[in-house]
Amino acid sequence: MTGATHRPGRPDPLDDDLGWMLGIVFRGYVRAAEHALTDFPGGPRGYQLLTAAINGPARNQGAIAEEIGIDRTVLTYLIDDLEGPGFVARRADPADRRNRLIEVTDAGRAAWEQRRAALRQVESHLLGALTPPESATLRSLLQKVACSAQAADPLRDLCEVVTEVHPEPASPTARRTGAAAARSGRAASPRTRRSTGSDS
Repeated sequence: MTGATHRPGRPDPLDDDLGWMLGIVFRGYVRAAEHALTDFPGGPRGYQLLTAAINGPARNQGAIAEEIGIDRTVLTYLIDDLEGPGFVARRADPADRRNRLIEVTDAGRAAWEQRRAALRQVESHLLGALTPPESATLRSLLQKVACSAQAADPLRDLCEVVTEVHPEPASPTARRTGAAAARSGRAASPRTRRSTGSDS
């Protein structure tokens, strides 16, 4: 199943590896979702923020940041992105005017519904090997596992997960700095050895 090296009649260890299976499914979903949300303000995270804001009464930025696991500073930029085209609006919290509540506008709801339909197609394609009852069962079981994992170890910063999945390549400046440091270290090694030898 996992490659040409698999021998018929012998179990493939990866076929029973949960991490491998989740990784394959997650990678496929992320690629397709990014394509579906490529021109959406804030990309996939902007859509996730809008989803959180739609599902429930207006809440402040801190509550939304904690729910979806995004740093508050990053969330502020995402709200700015969504506020630009008029998808969300900030208003003062009557209970504490120092806070700002995030409200979804009619335009934001319409945009969300359109992209939600596109993501439903992505999900249907990804789960195409399953029958409708099997797909419903899988969703129910995944929801149960996800809620249990979230309760046991709440996700505070989604950015950390994204960085692990898609590590940012080092900038040219960083690569040059790293190479220079490596050369400096190699050049310094003989002198260090000689200095150590003379002290002994």
